[in-house]
Amino acid sequence: MKAPQSAIGLGTIALGVLLAAGAAQMSSEAGYAGVGPNFLPWVVATLLTLCGAMLLWEARSGGFRSMEAPTGADTGHWAGFVWVSVGILVNAALITRIGFILSCALCFVLAVRGFRSSEARLDLSLRALVLDAAIGFSIAAPVFWMFTKFLAISLPGLTDTGWL
Repeated sequence: MKAPQSAIGLGTIALGVLLAAGAAQMSSEAGYAGVGPNFLPWVVATLLTLCGAMLLWEARSGGFRSMEAPTGADTGHWAGFVWVSVGILVNAALITRIGFILSCALCFVLAVRGFRSSEARLDLSLRALVLDAAIGFSIAAPVFWMFTKFLAISLPGLTDTGWL
């Protein structure tokens, strides 16, 4: 059991190192608030590498403690995987056409369908669709406004007003 657990730790460290390599290629020129665009990638790379080292230590010093037995099906839930994958691909394809808010809300609706499908609770009713779309919109809109209005980061919008 230690080998697979060690592999998780090593994989996490490798991912942290790859992120650090990417951060090293970014400009470090100080921008707004005195930090450069590579600050956050460095923080994430450092913390991910630290988490990987802790996972590796945990695996090597006796294995993951208090680990419950795996639950769920023996195979993946392919229908749920397809719902979530389509949501991500549709978001990528439509974000510049219908704007950030609507494409992310649509991605949320499709991802929720996938997760509910995997729990055998898939509800394709109009009420569930409208509710999920409203929740997706209520999450995506403030994120869009925060990035565009407060952080001055350009995201694709539906109109030129900057509010949709």
